[in-house]
Amino acid sequence: MRTVCLLSIWFAWAVAAQAADCPDWPPARARQELAALRARLDGWNHAYRIEGRSPVSDAVYDQAEQRLAAWRQCFPAQAPAPLAHLADAGGRVRNPVAQTGLAKLPDAAAVAAWMQARGNRDLWVQPKADGVAVTLLYVDGRLRQASSRGDGLHGSNWTALAQAIDAIPKRLPQAPARVVLQGELVWRLPGHVQAADGGVNARAAVAGALARNTLDAATAARIGLFVWDWPSGPPAMPARLAGLAAMGFADSAALVQPVASLDAVKHWREQWYRHALPFAADGTVLRQGHRPPADTWQASPPDWAVAWKYPAASALAEVRAVNFTIGRSGRITPMLELAPVQLDDHRVQRVSVGSLKHWRELDIRPGDQVEVALAGLTIPRLQSVAWRATQRAAVDVPNPARYGPLSCWQSAPGCEQQFLARLTWLGGRQGLRLAGVSAGTWQALADAGLLHGPLDWMALAPEQLATVPGWDANRAAALARVFADAHGRPFGDWLRALGAPGDAVGAGEDWAALTAQGEGGWRRRGVGATRARQLAAFFANPEVRSLAAQLRLAGVQGF
Repeated sequence: MRTVCLLSIWFAWAVAAQAADCPDWPPARARQELAALRARLDGWNHAYRIEGRSPVSDAVYDQAEQRLAAWRQCFPAQAPAPLAHLADAGGRVRNPVAQTGLAKLPDAAAVAAWMQARGNRDLWVQPKADGVAVTLLYVDGRLRQASSRGDGLHGSNWTALAQAIDAIPKRLPQAPARVVLQGELVWRLPGHVQAADGGVNARAAVAGALARNTLDAATAARIGLFVWDWPSGPPAMPARLAGLAAMGFADSAALVQPVASLDAVKHWREQWYRHALPFAADGTVLRQGHRPPADTWQASPPDWAVAWKYPAASALAEVRAVNFTIGRSGRITPMLELAPVQLDDHRVQRVSVGSLKHWRELDIRPGDQVEVALAGLTIPRLQSVAWRATQRAAVDVPNPARYGPLSCWQSAPGCEQQFLARLTWLGGRQGLRLAGVSAGTWQALADAGLLHGPLDWMALAPEQLATVPGWDANRAAALARVFADAHGRPFGDWLRALGAPGDAVGAGEDWAALTAQGEGGWRRRGVGATRARQLAAFFANPEVRSLAAQLRLAGVQGF
C-alpha cells in the first residue's frame, strides 16, 4: 500500500493510458463512482495501517489508485478530495530520516531510460523485499528507536516490539555515534522462490504481527530484517556496504550488486525471481550510489532510486459482461467477460465464478471491479470483488429449474448450450472418440441446420456435409467416414457417450436388461440410493429411450 508519486514515470504512464479511455458517465454518476472508489481505497489503507490486514494485493491497490487518478482527470469537476494516504496511521514518532518510498517503472525500456539518464554509472540493484518498512535509530551503538514508515515523516513507535525481535540488533559493533538504518521487516521464508511460491501473504503476516501490542516468541522468531539503506552512511556505496557488513548486516549488504547495463539488471532480477531468497520479494530496486544528504530527503519518491516490480500476481479488471454457460449435466456456470488484463505472460479476458450460488452471493454485475490471479501460474481465478459499480446493471440469469441431467436433448431455444455440450461429450474422449470432431464441428453442423437431435449426424451423407460453409468435399468425405465408423463402437462406449451414469457402463448387459432394472434393481446390485434414482431416471426418460430406439434401428451393438 505505497503512495504512488505523480511524478514517477510509471504513474504518469498508467494515468495517461487510462485517461485516454474515460467512462461515458453523466456528472452525477461520475461523482458517485469516484466517491465509492475513494472510500474503498481509504478502507484498504485503514485495514493495512491500523488493523494489520491486506484486503488486496499491492498490485491491485496500486492499480485502483491509478484508476482513481485517471478518473479524476476525466471528471475534474466531480472529483472528491485527494486521498490522505496515511493520515489515519496513528504514528506520532518522528522518523529521524524521511522514508521516501519508490517510483515504479513499468518495463525494461523505462529501466534502460532511467539508467541512461545517469550515464549507466554508479548504479546498484537489490531485491525489493516484500515486507513492512522500518527505520532504526542507534545512538552510541544502542537501539534507541524503531518506527514504522507512517506518512514518511511520522510513524508508529515500534521500539518496544523491536526488543522482542532477535533479527533487530540491540547493539551495533563498530558503529558510529549515531546510525540511522532503513529496511524491511520480512517474514522469514527459507528457500522461498518467488516465481513458484508468490507472495504467500508474507507482508500481511508481518503487518498483522506488528499491529499487536505484544509479540510472542514464536511470531517474533519468524520476523527477519533486510537493511536496504544507511541514509547517513558514507557517500560511496562500496563504503556503505562495507560499513553495514561490519555492523553485522553482511547478508543485507551481499544482496546489493553493481550494474552498468540493462542486461546486468535483468540477470539479478531473474536470479532473485527464480532462485531461493530467505524472504518474499516483489521486484528489484535500482539505486544511484551517490545521492543527496539524508537531511534533505522528503516523504515522496526520489529520482535517485526506483523500483521495477515483478509481473503482477493479481490484477484489477473491470467486468464488461456476465454470461452463463450451461454444461451437459445442466450445471450453470457464470463467466465474467473482463476488460483484458496482463498476468505474467497471460492475457486474461474471462474468468469463471464457479457456481450460480457463488455468483449470487457476490452479486457481480457489469461495471464492477474484480481481482483476478493465476491458479497454478496458468488458470485465471477470481480472487475477490474489489468494489462494485454504484449503479447495478441488470443481468439475464438462466432459470436453474429448467436445466438438469435429462434436459435439452434437442436444439430448442434456450437449449443451445447444453445440447452442444452433450454432442461435445458424445464425440470426445469420454464417449466415442470421434477423430477430428470438436465442439466447433458440432457448432458448424448446428449452424448449418443439419443437427436438431443428438444422433442426426449418423444419417448425414457427404453431400450434405459439404454444404457446411468452409467445408470442402475432402473434409466432408473424411467426416462421413468418421461418423460411419462410430456405428461399430462397443455398447459401453455408446452408454458413456449418451451420458449414462457410470455404474451402468460396466454392467455388461444390453439395453433391454439395463432398462428393466428400475430403482429397486439397482439398489439390489449394491448401488447407493442417490445413484440408483439417477440410473432409473436415465433409462426411463422418454428422450433417452427414443435415442436407444434410433441406435437399435441403426444396428448398433447392445441396443
